[in-house]
Amino acid sequence: MSELHARLRTVRGRFALDVSFVCPARGLTGVFGPSGAGKTTILRCIAGLERIDDGYVRCGDDVWQDAHSSLFVPAHRRGTGYVFQEADLFSHLSVRGNLEFAAKRAPERRVAWDDVVEWLGLTRLLRRDTQRLSGGERQRVAVARALLSSPRLLLMDEPLSSLDEVNRAEILPYLQSLPSHLAVPILYVSHSLAEVGRLADHLIWLVDGRVRAAGPPAAVIGQLDFAEWRREDASVVVDARVEEHDDEGHLTRLDGPWGAVWVRRQQRSPGERVRVLIRASDVSISLAPEPETTIMNQFRVRIVETRDVAPGEVMVSMVRCEPAPFDGGTAVDAGPALLARITWRSRERLRLESGREVFARVKSVALLE
Repeated sequence: MSELHARLRTVRGRFALDVSFVCPARGLTGVFGPSGAGKTTILRCIAGLERIDDGYVRCGDDVWQDAHSSLFVPAHRRGTGYVFQEADLFSHLSVRGNLEFAAKRAPERRVAWDDVVEWLGLTRLLRRDTQRLSGGERQRVAVARALLSSPRLLLMDEPLSSLDEVNRAEILPYLQSLPSHLAVPILYVSHSLAEVGRLADHLIWLVDGRVRAAGPPAAVIGQLDFAEWRREDASVVVDARVEEHDDEGHLTRLDGPWGAVWVRRQQRSPGERVRVLIRASDVSISLAPEPETTIMNQFRVRIVETRDVAPGEVMVSMVRCEPAPFDGGTAVDAGPALLARITWRSRERLRLESGREVFARVKSVALLE
């Protein structure tokens, strides 16, 4: 397995890209940012479709480009698989024909045909004409074709952007399972927070051709800088585990980073890992627990920071407040941040400031599925 190391500096008209990052050897690295941030340019430079003015691209021990030594390995020798926004399949070939074309051109076999077909659910589609596929099916074939080229690195450029909601829902589970099957890094570009929040093991936040932050999704998305940038869409994305089901109340209890989280009944088995999204606008703050309320999810937390993000609007970052140890030590902060978007007046009235222990009340929790 090989990490991808990149230092990319290049100018395209009025746009300047200046980034440095490491893509872990295994798992899916999401590159997230608005349109025009440079996401696709990064992928094209790594694939060898564009040259950089300065910097380098290295996959494991192999240097693909080094501007200082004028080294440039052409795209066809880099061994990358590229999935574009539109599934560019050969219309004169069946699904099987498209896959065989890629498999025959692979310099070596890193993944087996049967495995790829099974992972992406393509068995019943192999004889199908590509013109008779749905959008989601076409993209699954495009991903399979990229995998059968036996890449050392899989590049995916907004592969769901051209799909409607139904087709996105169809293909997402297949993409979510890929990192568990592949021993190669995946670099996945998107401008959808829900998408990268669900899929990514590592996240690169890109704005105006610069990396603003990189790391685990919960750490990047939970930053106040990120929340201030997102403003009304500010959220946190965290991992949780299914604990039990309340069939009478049609509820499922999750074990989350701030304690028990109740959501509507899920068709998941106890012990299964899930990823949840909580919007800052769905979180309120009280100074004491409120048992007489319809809001079921309340957490004892400690305020880390408050920030004015707009006139009259404040973002509050909070972490779980662990009980003090039995030896009389002080309580400690633990886990990822929880965000609340409140009014300036509420902050002043409740005297919410860094270090204060409060109770966060979560009105809505969404599972990224």
